[in-house]
Parts: sequence; structure tokens; C-alpha cells
Amino acid sequence: MIRAVLWDVDGTLLDFLAAERAAIRRCFEIFRLGECTDAMLEDYSAINVRWWERLERGEYTKPEILVGRFREFFAKYGLDLSAAEPFNEEYQVRLGDTIVFFPGALETLHALKGRVLQCAVTNGTKTAQRRKLSLSGMDKIFDRVFISDDLGVEKPSAAFFEKVFAGIGPIPPREVLIVGDSLTSDIRGGLNAGIRTCWYNPWDRENADRLPIDYMIASLSEVPALIDAEK
Repeated sequence: MIRAVLWDVDGTLLDFLAAERAAIRRCFEIFRLGECTDAMLEDYSAINVRWWERLERGEYTKPEILVGRFREFFAKYGLDLSAAEPFNEEYQVRLGDTIVFFPGALETLHALKGRVLQCAVTNGTKTAQRRKLSLSGMDKIFDRVFISDDLGVEKPSAAFFEKVFAGIGPIPPREVLIVGDSLTSDIRGGLNAGIRTCWYNPWDRENADRLPIDYMIASLSEVPALIDAEK
């Protein structure tokens, strides 16, 4: 039986890349940095992924990675490095301006409302995530919201999930399912916590580390059937 579903937000329920591209371009306008090309956006996205993976491995703190990614990006394109910190602050706000649900995401959340406890579990910043949840209406759907900034630890740390367990009440770990797109954050985090894992993988990515995964789905609409099958 599955009694609680932990939903990753960015890259799982919401198209993070769409929001990222829009936010970067808007910040370029605000800071008058000139044109932000598609190639620049591709470079930034790759840089951003590398810095977040460093956070997940415990190599840097959240504040260090938030500014460090922009310093690396700005250095590559000869932009003013002193603007990296204020640019990041504005970016956190603008990141919540663009809401693009993945297919079936909102419908699935509504379908499960009242059937299981639904929680958001995210490493995104409090500024960006609170804005996204409010503008998307997901703040009215989720029973609990767990943001790493509030908890003081990030996925995939077991300490993150210990705080989640404390917040959802006495539900056995094997009755909790995490749904996420990230092997390094969501799936590894679920394994660290001893809960069931569901990898959202519509892009048919490779499980390079051969992590043991309970379920792999290409559509979020598959989640209710997985829960029904466990009853």
C-alpha cells in the first residue's frame, strides 16, 4: 500500500528548462547584458546541472552553488562577475514567473487529491519555489511542502527525508513513494530513505549507475495506476 507520494517539482511536474530559459533572458534584459542566445542558454543549463550535482555530493553549500554557477557562466562570456550575486537574486524571483506543466501533471495531482497524502519535496530555493507553487495553484493541492531551504538539508541526504517523515506523521517508509526525474537527487534520495522510488523518464535516459528502481514511467498519468496496484 502507498499512503504518501513525495513529488519532485522541477523537471517532474514542471518544465524547469522552460522557466530557466525565460528567467535568464528576462534577467539579461533587466541587467542590460545584451542578447542571450540559444547557445548561451545551453551552456548555462549544462553549467547549472554540474553545480547542482556538486551540491548533492556535499562539495558546496547552497549559497555557493547559486552564485558560483553564474560566476562561471559570466566568466565564459566575459560578463561582469560582480553582477553574479544580484543577478542570481533577481533570477530566483523570475524563475517563478513561467509555469509550464508536463503532460498529465496537474490532472494526476487532482486525481490523487484526498486518496493519498501528497507532498512537494524540492531542492529549489524558497523564493522560487513558493512563487511557483502559488502561481501554479499547487499550493492548494499539496498537503505538505518540504523545501530544502526550510529544512536546512537537501536531497538526496537521508537527513532531508528524516525531516519529511517527521512532517507527514507515522507512515512506514515502504508506504511512501517518491516520484522524480533525477537519479542523483530523487531516486538516490529515496533509496537512502528506504522508500519506494518512481523514476519519471519520458526522455529514455540511461540509468548509468544501475540504481535499483521500483518503477520507471514515461507519463505522470501512470502514477495513479501504480498506487491502485499496490492496494
